[in-house]
Amino acid sequence: MKNNSKREKSEHFSSDDDLGKSKVVTGKELDQLEELSVRLDTLIELLSEKGIVSKKEYTSNVMMRLHETSKAKGFEELDEEI
Repeated sequence: MKNNSKREKSEHFSSDDDLGKSKVVTGKELDQLEELSVRLDTLIELLSEKGIVSKKEYTSNVMMRLHETSKAKGFEELDEEI
């Protein structure tokens, strides 16, 4: 009986937790990008609440990485034009 419970849980998480799989929704269906964003926000909240991650430090690092990526893309586009 215990093994069935574990198997049911693992099957539940592996099938229902996959990004982009059809799910029962009560409102407007989210696209993959929206769903991924919600998942990441939730993960960071949980890690922050448990003291594993500093939300302020995470936000700062993400902003820096987004800035770097944006600049790199801009340079690539300029390079292609030249």
